[in-house]
Amino acid sequence: MHNLLTSPLIRYRQSGGTLVETSLPEVYEALMADKVDAFPALRPHQRHAWHAFLVQLGAMAMHRDGLDAPPSDADEWRRIIRALTPDWPGDEPWQLVVDDITKPAFMQPPASSDEKSEEYGTKPAKRGKQLVRVPDEDKICRHPDKLDMLVTAKNHDVKAEVIEQFHMDDWIFALVTLQTMEGYGGAGNYGISRMPSGYGNRPAFSLTPSVRPGGHARHDLIALLRHRQSLLKEYPLTDSGVSLMWTIPWDGTEAESRPLTDMDPYYIEICRRVRLKGQSGKIVADRANSEPRGRRIVDAKGLTGDPWAPVSNNVNPKGTPPAFLGPRKFFGYERVVDGLFSADWKQPLLLSPAASGRESTDDMNLVARGMVRGEGGTEGFHERIIPLRHRTLQVFGRPGGAEQLGDIARQRIEQISNVEDTLRYAIAVFVAKGEDLSKLRPQDRNTILYRGEINSLIEGFTRVVDDQFFDHLQAEFEAEDKGERDRIRTEWLINFVIHKAGQILSDSRESLPCPDSQRIRATATSDNTFKGVINQKFSDYLL
Repeated sequence: MHNLLTSPLIRYRQSGGTLVETSLPEVYEALMADKVDAFPALRPHQRHAWHAFLVQLGAMAMHRDGLDAPPSDADEWRRIIRALTPDWPGDEPWQLVVDDITKPAFMQPPASSDEKSEEYGTKPAKRGKQLVRVPDEDKICRHPDKLDMLVTAKNHDVKAEVIEQFHMDDWIFALVTLQTMEGYGGAGNYGISRMPSGYGNRPAFSLTPSVRPGGHARHDLIALLRHRQSLLKEYPLTDSGVSLMWTIPWDGTEAESRPLTDMDPYYIEICRRVRLKGQSGKIVADRANSEPRGRRIVDAKGLTGDPWAPVSNNVNPKGTPPAFLGPRKFFGYERVVDGLFSADWKQPLLLSPAASGRESTDDMNLVARGMVRGEGGTEGFHERIIPLRHRTLQVFGRPGGAEQLGDIARQRIEQISNVEDTLRYAIAVFVAKGEDLSKLRPQDRNTILYRGEINSLIEGFTRVVDDQFFDHLQAEFEAEDKGERDRIRTEWLINFVIHKAGQILSDSRESLPCPDSQRIRATATSDNTFKGVINQKFSDYLL
């Protein structure tokens, strides 16, 4: 009744606004024909989970069938996807609801016996001297958005249980996101193997000629198929390994944990025990915990060959690589430059122009997505799309090219930082009514420098600079000679960065408190401070 391979469970919107309800193979057909504008039920933080699922599944199905190009026909997609689960002629691994708990359901692992069903949606409790199981509302999900990534669904971040009229694809997207993106959620609820730790994240970097769902999926599918062998050489993965982890029985025990060496390079994992069931004409999801050490895949520490995720070249004393996106680390220009050019990070497969068709003369788009998370909470989903011109892309395949572009980027970042520090200090001088901040105690000076209103103004400056950082960077890098590069840098620094900072300084006085009797003095001192420091730091550019 709810078979992804044959039933119209997934909605997508075509150009012109037409809403289509279709099966998973028909979704692939529409994507390959670039007919998909959007999936209306797909929430922003689910985008990479769904994209990665489609690409990994498609790449494994194509590889197993010996195809070198994505099929264009839904029947062909249905055939090769079904071939990944030959032991289940009833398509149980593709059914949203399967009543027999000893059989798999979509993204829902089977149990070893019927008796295990009592662990789902319940908790142990004492009745007299007996230990029994009673319903546990924390483990019963009547809304798909309660099931989806529990840490990110706290009401201060992504509001939970707000979808009242939900469709089958709400459950599909929630299951995929939970099982392939979730981190640590307390005892017995471990995160995915593709994160470096339970409090890490699974960011995504890729180069693609199109940011439309179909163009992006088709590009990544071909890249994964082309570069499969390179992952097998670099990581302890297996060409004939497990592809779909939800097809294997799992009772949450430590003994059932599987090593990375059992996995296909593009394996789709699960990290939680969950089963969907029909109840009063609706679907309800019941969850069950694992044992204290019952991780599904062990000892990976995020080093899985994830085609989208940067991998740290540094590890902590426990041997765990740090996460690329931690608290307060979004996809600002500094973080992106760090990921592209720093020796601290190894670029993922899909950020390599070789995997993205370096022989092409087309421009590309850098797509960065990720959930910023830490212990006990998150700071939201972040996404950035950066157009990259063909000439800039070529540096990644030229000896020394990436280093040259990285050097220019880091120089610009340092200059922005100097202007930002000067702006902050000048605004603080105005707030201090023109007083000399250097004469204050450090704690008093910092109280003024980092007060909330000033922080907000600096964040506004950062956003303005960030918005055009990569356009300006590419313009300088692609200049024909040193004289032209120097001219572009000077114009950017003086007429854009410093000019914007001066505007913010001037505008800030309209909102910041200062007695009228001291405003003239405070304004003059603030202006003189800003101009004096700028002239000192950037004298070579102001001559």
